[in-house]
Amino acid sequence: MIYVTKYKSPVGKLLLASKDNKLIGLWIEGQKYYFSNLEDEIKESENNILLKAKEWLDRYFNKEKPSINELALNPIGSEFRQEVWKILCTIPYGKVITYNDISKQIAHNRGIKKMSAQAIGGAVGHNPISIIIPCHRVVGTNGSLTGYAGGIDKKIYLLKHEEVNMENLVIPREGTAL
Repeated sequence: MIYVTKYKSPVGKLLLASKDNKLIGLWIEGQKYYFSNLEDEIKESENNILLKAKEWLDRYFNKEKPSINELALNPIGSEFRQEVWKILCTIPYGKVITYNDISKQIAHNRGIKKMSAQAIGGAVGHNPISIIIPCHRVVGTNGSLTGYAGGIDKKIYLLKHEEVNMENLVIPREGTAL
C-alpha cells in the first residue's frame, strides 16, 4: 500500500508518497515523471513518515537546513540510479556540482576510466524525491541550469532559496531543460 498526501509549497503543490513507512516520492505538480513507476494500491492518508516529511519541508522553506538523514528514504530505481541519488544526498546546502563531477565520482568508485554524463543526467532527472534528494543542485559543466524535471523556474527558486551564488550560472536559451 502506498500512502500519499499533498503539501503546498512556494514552488507549487507537492505530492508526497510513502510505502512501509519510508518516503518513496516527492513530486512537484506537473513535473516530468510525476508519480511514475508506482503500481501498488494508493490511499490518501498521512502516516508518520509523511508527517515528518511535511515538517522537514516546513523547516526547509523557513530557511532552516534540515538533514536528509532525518527521514527514512527509499527511492525506487535501478542500482545505477540509486548510486547517483546517493551522491546527490552529499551535496551541501548552498553548493552545486556538475553532471560531469558525478560521472567522475562514479567512474572512480567503479574503477573505470569514464562514465557518461548523459547517463548521469538521466538518473538525476528521474530522482523520485525532489527537493529532499537535491537534484536541483546539479548543473551543466558550463554552469548551465539544465535538466530539472520540475522546471527551470523551480530550480532557480530552490537554488536562490538555498543562497547559492548564481553569478556563474546561466539559464539555457533552448533545449530540453526549458
